[in-house]
Amino acid sequence: MLNTAPIVLFVYNRLDHTKKTIEALQENLLAEESELYIYADAAKNDAAADTVQLVRSYLSTVTGFKNIHIRLRETNLGVDENVILGVTEVINEKGRVIVLEDDLVTSVYFLKYMNEALAYYEHQEQVISIHGYSYPVKDKLKEAFFLKGADCWGWATWKRGWDLIELEGQRLFDQFTDEQLKQEFNFENTYPYVAALEQQAKGNTSHWDIRWYASAFLRGKLTLYPGQSLVRNIGHDASGTHCGVSNVYDVELAQYPVNVETEIVPDQQAYLAFAAFLRAIAPPAPRKKKRFRWISKILGS
Repeated sequence: MLNTAPIVLFVYNRLDHTKKTIEALQENLLAEESELYIYADAAKNDAAADTVQLVRSYLSTVTGFKNIHIRLRETNLGVDENVILGVTEVINEKGRVIVLEDDLVTSVYFLKYMNEALAYYEHQEQVISIHGYSYPVKDKLKEAFFLKGADCWGWATWKRGWDLIELEGQRLFDQFTDEQLKQEFNFENTYPYVAALEQQAKGNTSHWDIRWYASAFLRGKLTLYPGQSLVRNIGHDASGTHCGVSNVYDVELAQYPVNVETEIVPDQQAYLAFAAFLRAIAPPAPRKKKRFRWISKILGS
């Protein structure tokens, strides 16, 4: 029997999204054997107070897990600090975590995939994390594969992995001096990840995920992905902090269990398929004077 990892869920004021996320988790294999930690951020202002309270009231009704721990923030931290502090707290106690935010709907096989991969790769130092979402690419990908770096839409890691995150964005950005390295980090220059890191380093954004990606990438660490997504992001409806309205990331959830055993090397086919997807959804190349506005829109800043 698998020793299941704790699930850490971060919520704020989106009741409908939170319900869908939790209801999908409740249907998961291994849900009843898993501990669930929910970190609910406090209202940012008076306008958010009522919707925050609706979410908190709902949390007290949640069942279907081995144990449920509800952590109500007394002050507003924002999603980035809430995630960093919450993951750190649970992983320091439990040694590993499965992480979700309140707009991620999972396949019934999500927890099975996560727990099996956490067990199988636990002592593989090159593997930093497990990821549940994969882009809806045109290519037929392997059942499971590795890419360099880390990701943020339904993921898991061990303490040894999370300990490698560098929270000082400037230290990370300063290491991107080689153009080939920047190109690889940007998925063949199809998405402005280096620009996102620069904005965080300058203090213009607080995004935790770009620091997680860069920390893993610069150390040459790998993350496992499924060939067909086990996670669907329902937050691209302008209801969240960082996401606008879009359906380009929509996926059909995998309806079968995933074999997590695969060669621990970066998958070039998957990397190029991801790059092709990102290139296809990018807006038309802007004029130079509008470039920063375009990047800011993509990054949600």
